[in-house]
Amino acid sequence: MKIILTIIITFSHIVLLAQDQSHNQEIKLFQKELNEEFLNPDKTPLSEKELSKFKELNFYPINKSLRFEAKFKRIHNPVSFQMKTTTNKTPTYDKYGEAIFEFEGKKYKLSIYQSHRLRQTEKYKNYLFLPFADLTSGEETYGGGRYIDLSVPSGEIIIIDFNKAYNPFCAYNYKYSCPIPPKENILNLRIEAGVKN
Repeated sequence: MKIILTIIITFSHIVLLAQDQSHNQEIKLFQKELNEEFLNPDKTPLSEKELSKFKELNFYPINKSLRFEAKFKRIHNPVSFQMKTTTNKTPTYDKYGEAIFEFEGKKYKLSIYQSHRLRQTEKYKNYLFLPFADLTSGEETYGGGRYIDLSVPSGEIIIIDFNKAYNPFCAYNYKYSCPIPPKENILNLRIEAGVKN
């Protein structure tokens, strides 16, 4: 019996280790691709002068506790609205659904949006947008909040991985117009994951 229990425990540890390694690789790939985008003159938000000095973005250490399998609640027949931005532009979005997750014993809810413009394209028809701010905003992270890119989930679970949080382009260049996270997406906790200042 003890041998069987030892085998089960050992196997569980191996599975958890493999999951951690897989997650680390996924986030490192995300960071690599984001840095490559910033280094690409055709895609970067940086000015020519800033690009010449740019090496890489500053990230928090990978934090697996800030990756959540959140409960997804789809909103049917949503009411369209104009999202506020850092300029006078007001792009049209739908509130597509809500993600509900628990962290350190507390329950949190975030609204997830879908762009009217992007959903008309084949490439982005399943793209969802999660803008948020938290207690690091304006201190360790950009004051205007950060974003996470998502896809329409196939079921009632959606992965919210704050290690993939990134800054809007207007954090680096004022010429861009960036959506401002709605009040309902301002979290009363510190999200120490993803891109930082």
